[in-house]
Amino acid sequence: MELHDPMDIYRVFPQLPSAEQIQEYRRLSAEQAGGVGVVSTRVNNRDYTATVSSFLSVSYDPPTLLLSLYTESRIAQAIMQSGTWALSLLSTHQKAQANWLASPGTPLEGLLNQIDFRRGPATGNVVLAGCLAFFEAETSAIHEAATHSLVVGSVVAMGEDIEPAQLASPLVHYGQEYRRLSR
Repeated sequence: MELHDPMDIYRVFPQLPSAEQIQEYRRLSAEQAGGVGVVSTRVNNRDYTATVSSFLSVSYDPPTLLLSLYTESRIAQAIMQSGTWALSLLSTHQKAQANWLASPGTPLEGLLNQIDFRRGPATGNVVLAGCLAFFEAETSAIHEAATHSLVVGSVVAMGEDIEPAQLASPLVHYGQEYRRLSR
């Protein structure tokens, strides 16, 4: 049944949004919980990695993923150049790695010196050691959307790198901070 009482707060954007409206959008969109991962690629023998929470499974058949990356970021530029990437899904035990790789201005040289990783078997891109799951992908399409690039990838390899006996909870981003799911 339709309710006719007014909603508490709503905004309509007939024109470009103001700075206040953008902040309100950021606050409200943080009400969606999402998994935390690390995306990586390799260009000219240099690894590029970044923490992401904007990714999703597009299709199971064939296995297809989508990343949303700020177009001007180093990782987006590198993925556009390389054409392959890996996504490591993080556990709550990997919060420190997520924070480090999400920090603005992280160095290119030595970026991974304090993080254990392996090379993906199909693409050679970085896969974080101990991740809940990993996917290696070849870029099949890139769509521009406002300030971001939506990178679609066909999965070419996948697996996990966590000890079977280890109880792990996924690292989740909600309310502008990292959280864990309780079991």
